[in-house]
Amino acid sequence: MTKNKLVDASLYTDQGQVRDHNEDFISSCEPQNAAKEADHGWLFIVADGVGGADAGEVASELACSYTIDYYVNNPFKKNLGERLRDAMQSANSDLRRYVTQNGNRRMATTMVAAAIQEGEAYIVNVGDSRCYHWRKGVFRQVTKDHSLVARLVEEGAITEEQAENHPRKNVILFSLGSEKTPQIDIFHQPMERGDMLLLCSDGLTRHVKDAELADTLSKYRPEKAARLLIDLANERGGLDNISAAVIYYNGRKTAVVRRPAPKAVPFLKTKAGIIAVLMPLLIAALIVAWLIIR
Repeated sequence: MTKNKLVDASLYTDQGQVRDHNEDFISSCEPQNAAKEADHGWLFIVADGVGGADAGEVASELACSYTIDYYVNNPFKKNLGERLRDAMQSANSDLRRYVTQNGNRRMATTMVAAAIQEGEAYIVNVGDSRCYHWRKGVFRQVTKDHSLVARLVEEGAITEEQAENHPRKNVILFSLGSEKTPQIDIFHQPMERGDMLLLCSDGLTRHVKDAELADTLSKYRPEKAARLLIDLANERGGLDNISAAVIYYNGRKTAVVRRPAPKAVPFLKTKAGIIAVLMPLLIAALIVAWLIIR
């Protein structure tokens, strides 16, 4: 649980009701001072070890560690979104190297991450772990799934309703560790006070509809919202590992600068006061001089 001036966030992961271990991994990088915040902002990550891969739980944890390490150690590289994407590409290379050195056949993970700094959020994803944005009752998916059914829907081959029960629903097109250069997308989301982001693995979205996600975010703060969403997915079968990170954007209050009222200046010390005093004397002097000349 993180509480601070900029965000209020809660991250939870759960094994679910069917799997015998948890291949999801959640992580964050929170600045400890203003200088670190200026360099890195606030970083939150949800990773989902790809089902069927060897040691998916190792892949998701290593990928998070590699990503954060690169992200933190390259504070002046491009903007936060590009830096985060580069960090994930670097994590992909490191994960592939780890696989080669340790003799694993393959290790892979999806990942969605959000870097927040002041009024801007940069969301980066690979695979089907998602980010949603909530603002004043309006809820939408920010990321696009890198999955077979998502592509089929986009191409018009199947409908969204057909996609929900498609036999190849779990086929992922891109992930970290599975290929040399996976597709990694960047999304920019301006943030306003009261906005929320939800990062989650597909273990949540396979059981909980978007409307239910939105309703939960609209009613509860991050701590309770994240717990309720995971509980709901478990109640409906918990067929996969479940992860949720709920991030509430507090923003910052702009300080009101109150300037002291100007001090009153005595009238005789103003230009108008001086002229008012000298003008009659000047006129009197001119009259006297005129009479003498006559």
